[in-house]
Amino acid sequence: VTHIRQNGPVVVEFSTDRLHILHSLDIVHDLRTSRARLLEMFTDTTCDPEIMKNATDTYFSLLQGFIASLDGTKQENKLRFMQNFKWTDTLQGNTPSAQQDAIFELVSMAFNVAIWHTKFASRLAGKENVTEEEAKDVHRSLKFAAGIFKHLKEVHIPRLITPAEKGRDLEPRVMDTYMVQCKAEAQEVTIARAIELKHNATLIAALAFETANFYQKADHTLNTLEPECSSKWRKYLQLKQHFYMAYAYCYHGQTLLVSDKCGESIRSLQEAEKCYSRAEALCKEYRQTKGPGSTAKPSEQLFFTTLGGLIKNTLQKCERENGFIYFHKVPAEVPQLELKASYGLAEPISFEFPALSEQCTPEVYTTFDLTKGAKAEKAKPKQEEDVKPMKEPDLKPQKDTGCVIS
Repeated sequence: VTHIRQNGPVVVEFSTDRLHILHSLDIVHDLRTSRARLLEMFTDTTCDPEIMKNATDTYFSLLQGFIASLDGTKQENKLRFMQNFKWTDTLQGNTPSAQQDAIFELVSMAFNVAIWHTKFASRLAGKENVTEEEAKDVHRSLKFAAGIFKHLKEVHIPRLITPAEKGRDLEPRVMDTYMVQCKAEAQEVTIARAIELKHNATLIAALAFETANFYQKADHTLNTLEPECSSKWRKYLQLKQHFYMAYAYCYHGQTLLVSDKCGESIRSLQEAEKCYSRAEALCKEYRQTKGPGSTAKPSEQLFFTTLGGLIKNTLQKCERENGFIYFHKVPAEVPQLELKASYGLAEPISFEFPALSEQCTPEVYTTFDLTKGAKAEKAKPKQEEDVKPMKEPDLKPQKDTGCVIS
């Protein structure tokens, strides 16, 4: 260090190595503060997608400096395994998963960013008089969350040295279920919009059928997990599947009536009644099933009761028309739903982690000395600590949609 006096203040000039050491300390400080800020954003009710993106980009770009190779070789970054990280899981209560791996931190934090987007969508959907722009935000947030889940499962989770245990958030079945459920709930927004604008009944039936299939796929993905941690979630997925099958048969019945197939129309609406009754029964089972997560009451919500009235009124209309005009025999077999939606299908929005921060250079990388940290860790007795869950705000939506997105 050289001290130079220039007419008053002392100017301190550091050597290049010294500056790089200071920069490495800055990175560690910025990493810690950006992580703390991101965790605060998860429970901040004023946070929106733009604020969340800025917070995540700052943290992830710095964290990449502990993962990406910075020395010009293909060897593992020496900083990747220096810190132990603990995260709790959706289905496992407060029992944490722990890995000494920066990639585990990367995917766990990104998983929670995806969950935040689903909660943001749920909060918007629970408002009174949701505007068209807000409905688009709900739709976009759910598709963005699906994109994060998809990217993590396909690209980064396979890089973990220790695979996720059965039933943990990063386990493939749980990731797949979240991704498919986000797509299904994004399509619910599309269906609501199509009904509101009185689109063709054929399109609505096809969208409802595709959505029901999504929920069925999500349910089947969980069927090999332990019932004590997955039963409640599965009941929710099953009731949504039967609910949208009821929608599909109801609107398919309207299409058949327009095509002068009144007998088949009646049979389709009878099946809609059957699916709706099953969905009602599953709502009760869902409320009575113990398990992780909050409990919605979809059977008491407007979107649920409205469908019941629509099925009943449409069936009565078809039976009247058949008694006065068509005199068609009602078939014993249910009409096949060979429906494929041409429009409105929700696809995940592509997600990529931000580029490496400009602060993380090869020169700064060389100044990190892991031997000191290793000695300190060895001397310190290890104590297992419980991971305290983050307290989420007690948000009471102006309108309970009956949906449990996350």
